Amino acid sequence: MRHLKRISLICIFVALSVFLYSQQDCKVLMPELSGTYIGKCKKGLAHGKGKAVGTDTYEGYFRKGLPSGYGIYTSSTGEVYKGKWKKGMKDGEGEFIFGDSKKDSTLVGIWKKDVYIGLKPEKPNVIHKENVDRYSFRRQSDGNRVFIDIFRNGTRNADIEQFRVIGTSGIKTQDEYIVYYEEVVFPFVCKINYKTWNKAHTAQYYVTFEFKITQSGVWKLNIYN
Repeated sequence: MRHLKRISLICIFVALSVFLYSQQDCKVLMPELSGTYIGKCKKGLAHGKGKAVGTDTYEGYFRKGLPSGYGIYTSSTGEVYKGKWKKGMKDGEGEFIFGDSKKDSTLVGIWKKDVYIGLKPEKPNVIHKENVDRYSFRRQSDGNRVFIDIFRNGTRNADIEQFRVIGTSGIKTQDEYIVYYEEVVFPFVCKINYKTWNKAHTAQYYVTFEFKITQSGVWKLNIYN
């Protein structure tokens, strides 16, 4: 019995020694975090979930030795960043807490390559819809335009009657049942009404779709009946 206990203790000691060695041999490539590391490792680099402690501390996800994914970074001066990382830089949605007691000392929003871009943009808001199977909004680029297109059975809907589109700003151009708004001022609110046939072309019904876009850009809206 004592012999078995002794073997068990030896196995635990060996396993612990291998674990500690693997952690010491696993590198974090940011100098501020180079010290001790506990977590997952791949090819000698921190990779996966882990915690690194140097002059600063980071707990979260790593990729190839650098913070990547979600993580919490605490600097030696007291600042804390909770959010997304990419290649060792703040990149994505996050929250930065300053290391002082001033009011409004928390900055929330989007970062790109360690630079604060601004608040997270609001998604388009559908105010009201009726007799719509589905819809999609896509921001194509920066700008001030809105495109509206209507589909049925996988192709553009050509069986529309009493078509009416009213937007709060911009210059409207209509090409059959495709509508373009240029020089739009955001936030932009638009209401669409029309009458169309069902997919089997056996009955007609009225469609209503009203939406609001807050973020500027070149937007494409597809409505599917």
